[in-house]
Amino acid sequence: MNPETKNKLSYKLSTASIVLIPIAIGINYLGKYIAGVLRLPLWLDSIGTVLSGMLAGPVIGAASGIINNVIYGVTADPISTVYAVTSAVIGLMAGLFAAKGWFKDIKTVLLAGLIIGVVAATVSTPLNILFLGGQTGNVWGDALYVFADFEWATAMAGFFLGQHRCGCAG
Repeated sequence: MNPETKNKLSYKLSTASIVLIPIAIGINYLGKYIAGVLRLPLWLDSIGTVLSGMLAGPVIGAASGIINNVIYGVTADPISTVYAVTSAVIGLMAGLFAAKGWFKDIKTVLLAGLIIGVVAATVSTPLNILFLGGQTGNVWGDALYVFADFEWATAMAGFFLGQHRCGCAG
């Protein structure tokens, strides 16, 4: 492991990282609030978590995410506290990918984002099932859940895939 990577993975609570945590929390809180008010089809509550992980390392990224979820849970939506686990994983992964140099070119940035998104969804899914009956708590995600819950949706998907196998009709 080269010294630069080792330094990014080491945990040192500096003044900059202490200042970064509340900034990241503010970005997350505002993002979640805006996404909720505008009923956007995405979550915006991890931007600060990812930034803090990238800039200050995985521990600070995880801490920013966890603290944000606890604060949002206490002040706005109690279920948010449960998803502190997901936020911790997002912050850890962003910090680890940054330490490995994944945020230096567009291909690895996109790949890191895809991996973090899939892992976050994987962590959140059991929480959704346990606490929200499988729904997501996001109007668009819940609409997709309800749509997929209909038996005809499965049949239609089968008909569609059967008709359009390999991307060609007929």
